[in-house]
Amino acid sequence: MKRWSAVVEPSWDAQAWREAARAGVRAGVAPHDLDWDAGTQGSLLALADVTTAPVRHPSPRVKAALLQLADGVLCHRQNGRHALLYRLLWRMTHGEPNVLENPADADSHRAHALAQEVRRDSHKMKAFVRFRALPGPAERFVAWFEPEHYIVDRVAPFFARRFAGMQWAILTPYRSVAWDGFDLQFGDGADAGQLPPDDAGEELWRTYYANIFNPARINPRMMQQEMPQRYWKNLPEAQLIPGLLRAAGSRVAAMATREAEAPCRRIPATRAAVAIEKIGLPALRERASVCRACPLWEKATQTVFGEGPENARVMLVGEQPGDAEDLTGHPFVGPAGKLLDQLLGELGIRREALYLTNAVKHFRFEQRGKLRLHKNPAVSHVAACTRWLEGEINTVKPSIIVTLGATAARAVLGSGFALMKERGKLHVREDGMRVLATVHPAWVLRQPEGQARNAAYGLLRDDLSMLASHQSGFSD
Repeated sequence: MKRWSAVVEPSWDAQAWREAARAGVRAGVAPHDLDWDAGTQGSLLALADVTTAPVRHPSPRVKAALLQLADGVLCHRQNGRHALLYRLLWRMTHGEPNVLENPADADSHRAHALAQEVRRDSHKMKAFVRFRALPGPAERFVAWFEPEHYIVDRVAPFFARRFAGMQWAILTPYRSVAWDGFDLQFGDGADAGQLPPDDAGEELWRTYYANIFNPARINPRMMQQEMPQRYWKNLPEAQLIPGLLRAAGSRVAAMATREAEAPCRRIPATRAAVAIEKIGLPALRERASVCRACPLWEKATQTVFGEGPENARVMLVGEQPGDAEDLTGHPFVGPAGKLLDQLLGELGIRREALYLTNAVKHFRFEQRGKLRLHKNPAVSHVAACTRWLEGEINTVKPSIIVTLGATAARAVLGSGFALMKERGKLHVREDGMRVLATVHPAWVLRQPEGQARNAAYGLLRDDLSMLASHQSGFSD
């Protein structure tokens, strides 16, 4: 039987492996007749590339579980991982479709073990990367990390989401990645000597670590399992560990003899406005359109920013865009928006005199077939959009803000706000802004038709009617 070669370059590239593996199965090349990485490892024989082999069989149907497993295994440094995965693929397409579910199978067990080691290394990278500020007027940061496996491409999207507002680079011995606020760019490996000296941020890390270090829970063996000593040299806080361990005994003794103190009752503070440079609504809208501070932008069609006069006396804040808003880019144009228009018309309030926006600027949804079903935004999504909402408030400076729904109320008044208990009343923020909290029109539409919906409609109408007694200049 003729032998073939398969080259995966770079060696962790899942798509390159899939193309070579698919070609091998379609050509009927058995695992023992295929040399993986022959081109890079220097085979003694000049073998033809398997992607040029004649097709004898249709493309195999591959389970998603194998492809997902391969994405992790390929990032491992073990040389035989490509052949291992191909062997599993061959067996799955030649009479052993459930080989991955057999924990006693040697190939399956080994592949899962390699993937687990890659996941562990990925976790360590997320936990132990420490950025340093680069000199210069612009805020740019760089970090050095030494992974055990080829995980930079795998983990980089996490850092792009986590530090979307920073410009940063992560250097490793084999690979580098940089984020400019819009795109990830990959390059060759680097040297630790290219990093700048320690900065003030690393001193903050040391101060933070020293203050959270609990001497009463010291177990050096367990600590090194979570923070292996090989990472210490690149962690600013690790420099403190020997001294903290030596002082642990005396600190525990001092804790044991210290008199008990009454716990302090935590009283949540009223939400304060988040400072943001006043640059005008057009500039705010442009900046928000490329916001990557949370992952909602990845699936949403576009950012849905607020609309209305920059000097509007009333600002209406909803929760998040819906399906119609996401597709059109305009707030309150879906079923809830039409209900709001009906209410405003009954109250003699002109919509075009109001500024309408949402606490969250991207549509969060669950895909159900062809339908995109609304899903409530998480606290992290609201927090990521706070700068845009507060920017709108600080720019428009309305006489009164009307929040529609619990998410909007908490975004404006603080996380402890109880909507159904406090709705229909005027509240005052620390910045002096007056706020009227009420339910969202979508909540009205979710009530059963008949008496329940009519009552909900009347409740919202009564709350909004308070605007006429407090404001003028926006009604007919």
